Amino acid sequence: MSIKTLVLGASLKTNRYSNIAIHKLTSYHHNVAAVGLRKGVVAGVHIETSLENVEDIDTVTLYLNPQRQQVYYDAIIRLNPRRVIFNPGTENPEFYKKLKEANIEVEVACTLVLLSTNQY
Repeated sequence: MSIKTLVLGASLKTNRYSNIAIHKLTSYHHNVAAVGLRKGVVAGVHIETSLENVEDIDTVTLYLNPQRQQVYYDAIIRLNPRRVIFNPGTENPEFYKKLKEANIEVEVACTLVLLSTNQY
């Protein structure tokens, strides 16, 4: 059984890394949930606009800059994922601290690289 990953900052635009990540995660047979600004479908994954119905998440992979992450701090911590991946451009020491206090692993890495190198 594969782990479930939440792509936060999901985009319908094919040139966005969040979109590419959804494609790659599904090609590696991971269960994927996605939340973004607009509803839509990417690689068979429905993008929602809130975390309201998201549950059973192992990994959150962030594609939001630190300022846009702030409104999600509490919701992500409530999801209690095993880890949160901060992709390039999403680095946020303030959030790292909150996650570590909640015993959630912080990983500063690129989801696409982790997948490609079998380190996901």
